[in-house]
Amino acid sequence: MTYSWFKALHIIGVVVWFAGLFYLVRLFIYHVEAQTQPEPAQGILKAQYALMEKRLYNIITTPGMIVTVAMAVGLLVLQRGWLHDWWLHLKLTLVVCLLGYHFYCGRLLHQLEQGTCTWTSGQLRAFNEAPTVLLFVIVLLAVFKNNFPLGGTTWAVVGLVIVMGLSIQLYARKRRLDQEMASH
Repeated sequence: MTYSWFKALHIIGVVVWFAGLFYLVRLFIYHVEAQTQPEPAQGILKAQYALMEKRLYNIITTPGMIVTVAMAVGLLVLQRGWLHDWWLHLKLTLVVCLLGYHFYCGRLLHQLEQGTCTWTSGQLRAFNEAPTVLLFVIVLLAVFKNNFPLGGTTWAVVGLVIVMGLSIQLYARKRRLDQEMASH
């Protein structure tokens, strides 16, 4: 029963953490784009985005990360044999990358708040794809463990994810170009 509780809370933590990460960087994009607005709209938007970013990071995203990691530790205490499996080593490496991403988002939050962020909205859109890729591989590793599929189906799914990511980027570019043409 303890294992099931740790697993359920781990999954809930992952959902909360990723929801926060996905939305946080989206807010960063809007925050950067607000700089192109005339005053007083620019000041109002930037202040509102800064408040939303701070609350999202501190009240939702970081607690989701803490629950995720704490429950993972609980799972590993109960399933010590996993510590010898290659899939767990890869998964933990990707989780460390995700933790780095999380804390780098905290750094970007402070830079945006202080007006020192040099990232463009396009760069932030690309940055926002990183947790999607990490989530995809981490979930596959957690589900398949030592039986990780490397056949045609896996590569078809990887291709689909790449196509979806490119489609999102192309749509964002089209929308940006449409806005530029409308303003001229």
